[in-house]
Amino acid sequence: MAKYYDVHPDNPQPRTIAQVAAAIRDDALIAYPTDSCYALGCRLGSRDGIDRIRTIRHLDDRHHFTLVCQDFAQLGQFVRIDNDVFRAVKASTPGSYTFILPATKEVPRMLQHPKKKTVGVRIPDHVVTQALLAELGEPLLSSTLLLPGEEEPMTQGWEIKDRLDHVVDGVLDSGECGTEPTTVVDFSSGEAEIVRRGAGDPSRFE
Repeated sequence: MAKYYDVHPDNPQPRTIAQVAAAIRDDALIAYPTDSCYALGCRLGSRDGIDRIRTIRHLDDRHHFTLVCQDFAQLGQFVRIDNDVFRAVKASTPGSYTFILPATKEVPRMLQHPKKKTVGVRIPDHVVTQALLAELGEPLLSSTLLLPGEEEPMTQGWEIKDRLDHVVDGVLDSGECGTEPTTVVDFSSGEAEIVRRGAGDPSRFE
């Protein structure tokens, strides 16, 4: 049964955030809100968490997982990024964008695209997510909480708790969340390719 964490959207309670971070370090899989929509998240090296996300979402090994980072310094540890791409990404963060870039050696191989050796990264503009990332001290391994056969993510924490009670370990709720996933931009070739149009304005990459 999933544990339910209710936090204030603007001033998340530090004690509750610390409890969620501790659970993640202990290999918990959580559903949590972002600046786009709810996501599933676990610790970076959690093979169990990855397997569970794949099972819940029916994903194959070509799916790009996302490392949700606190800031640009952290993001730079996990992807290789040249000057032109750096400027484009920096101008769009924090925000509702995911960028696909070549992974560094810091990224576990099981998280990388099997052929391209790439990974998704993003920096969310969300008070609660940022508080959790600050407490955790490392990126969250994440994937949009979009269930198979459904066109829109769930927006309410209680609804997620009700539906996924036996497949996630915790639900972090800070009020209603959006329904649009991030805009995904693939920079792995050096040029911007929009893979998915979502909450972030794609026009700046066209």
